[in-house]
Amino acid sequence: MRTRFISVMAALCVLVAMPAPAAEMLAPDALARSVTDEVLSIIRADKDIQSGNQKKVLELAESKVAPHFNFVRMTRLAMGRNWRQASAEQQKRLVSEFRTLLVLTYTSAFTQYRNQTVEYRPPRMAATDIDVVVQSLIKRSSGQPVAVDYSMEKTDKGWKVYNLKIEGVSLVENYRSTFNTEVQKSGVDGLISSLAEKNKILMQQAQAK
Repeated sequence: MRTRFISVMAALCVLVAMPAPAAEMLAPDALARSVTDEVLSIIRADKDIQSGNQKKVLELAESKVAPHFNFVRMTRLAMGRNWRQASAEQQKRLVSEFRTLLVLTYTSAFTQYRNQTVEYRPPRMAATDIDVVVQSLIKRSSGQPVAVDYSMEKTDKGWKVYNLKIEGVSLVENYRSTFNTEVQKSGVDGLISSLAEKNKILMQQAQAK
């Protein structure tokens, strides 16, 4: 499942890379369509990113992607009922470590996303809706298309992504199982330590490339 999430994460990167003021002006599906060409042109033109330069890939992810996630809501959903067991300080640390984990894990998608095409379907929404699902279909040069649904909420800083489903499988629910197992075994502090250790390893691997 992790491999499948990584293979399509670039589509999410494309979706959320628009600066916030423009995001407020565009409907979610229109935002996705308009940003796709822009971000793909950056990736295709940057030889360093294509070759896997981790420093540049991380910088791109931090500047274009991370600001457009609602990491607090994502962490809360991934924690499920265990979120209420965490203190305010633990919640803060969980959000920080989960944010780092997602950025480090999925930055490889920037170098993988080159020849795919993405079709977006207009969401069923009213003008007053603040929570919508944008459906997309990623078409690859070989193999079956991949359906990806983005759960997005409208905030005073524009539309933000708080979950995605790939072929019906939820990212936050996928992590929820792992998080719950760790909490049951080692408590909330154990989960935080586990995430921090994974992030340390991922960072070392990125710096070695």
